[in-house]
Amino acid sequence: MTIDTSTLPQELLANLQAASPAFWGNPQWTDDPTVHTVVDGRGISLADVRAAQARFERFAPLLARLFPELKGTDGRIESALLAAPGMQRAIGLSTEAGSLWIKADHSLPVAGSIKARGGIHEVLEFAESLALEHGLVTQDADYTVLADAPARELFGRYQVAVGSTGNLGLSIGVMASALGFRAAVHMSSDAKEWKKARLRSRGVDVVEHAGDYAAAVAAGRRDADADPYCYFVDDERSMSLMLGYSAAALHLHDQIEAAGLKVDAAHPLFVYLPCGVGGAPAGIAFGLRQLYGPHVYPIFAEPTQSPCFLVEMLAPGASVYDIGLTNRTEADGLAVPQASELAAQAMRPLLGGVYTVADDTLFADLHRVRETEDLKIEPSAAAGFSGPRMLTQTDAGRAWLKQQNLDARMQHATHLVWTTGGLFVPAEEYARFAERGAALAG
Repeated sequence: MTIDTSTLPQELLANLQAASPAFWGNPQWTDDPTVHTVVDGRGISLADVRAAQARFERFAPLLARLFPELKGTDGRIESALLAAPGMQRAIGLSTEAGSLWIKADHSLPVAGSIKARGGIHEVLEFAESLALEHGLVTQDADYTVLADAPARELFGRYQVAVGSTGNLGLSIGVMASALGFRAAVHMSSDAKEWKKARLRSRGVDVVEHAGDYAAAVAAGRRDADADPYCYFVDDERSMSLMLGYSAAALHLHDQIEAAGLKVDAAHPLFVYLPCGVGGAPAGIAFGLRQLYGPHVYPIFAEPTQSPCFLVEMLAPGASVYDIGLTNRTEADGLAVPQASELAAQAMRPLLGGVYTVADDTLFADLHRVRETEDLKIEPSAAAGFSGPRMLTQTDAGRAWLKQQNLDARMQHATHLVWTTGGLFVPAEEYARFAERGAALAG
């Protein structure tokens, strides 16, 4: 695609093309608490967020039966909200600029990443639609019957497929396989070998592609189109994925209250979300905006070589290749050349901004959060820690805070970093991450 770069903010474009960290504040942001979100012609609201959460609740007894690690939570897949004072000092966030917290999705059970939310939701929604259609359950029934032979025979007729760099594939593959579906994950060239091995150990068919994420998705979509018994989870176009992620906002709301935190005009909430194709951060941002209106500011974080969501916001339909970037990054889950148009539609009035972060910074912050909070995350999950620095320590960030009349309210702000993956990273792989991070952090 050829884009007219003369219409873009020139200083920002220069930073992007030079792969230098940059911050962009969304000029379409609205503080209207009643904003109506329409995506692909469909209006979505808090009712859709609650419907996704209700689906998770219906399936919780079945999930507890299928996954031993969920028995202690009665089948609920959730993560902790953690205060992070040590990491706050390590990244240089003054207490006069608020407090730092971590939403620890890097430790989500079953799939080991934020993708457990959207990916598992879509598989459950598909399974539920089949079970209802064939009279195996009603919505007020005991869903544990879906682990029995009649349901497994039904599900076994179908294949569930997805294109992925890794983490979404893990969530889809593990959940689909556990329910009895045949599962296939089309993986891009930058997918980690250990993620492929983990999928294969669960009986998932891993289809490797020489191209990038977009090529893997396109290949998976073509195969699914040719097979009437193949259900394709389309990360670029899926409303079910996005709404599955959005349900996280409801549990976080309860956690925020339990922690004694406030979110209102005097207590702004900044949420820093690593962003690949955009479905996961957009879903969470949508859910939070439904609950907190203009008092929550979702900020997306992207690698300097793969800022696909920022490019989409600047030039709809464009990819990172169109501005001369390589899409090569150690943050494999964020190595996406072109953003989801569906996610971008949802975010145009709701997103606070986007910033980019260099790979070396990801590794340094991976080391810092291990040293200060004893948390083990993968590189892409560290992207959020640059957010408070970008807002409070750069000219572009400070200018945006002033423009939003936030500069005088920062003392009572909450900075929430969403860590997105890392639970299942093999020890030897993590040791390499940590060694590189320690060298960079100094």
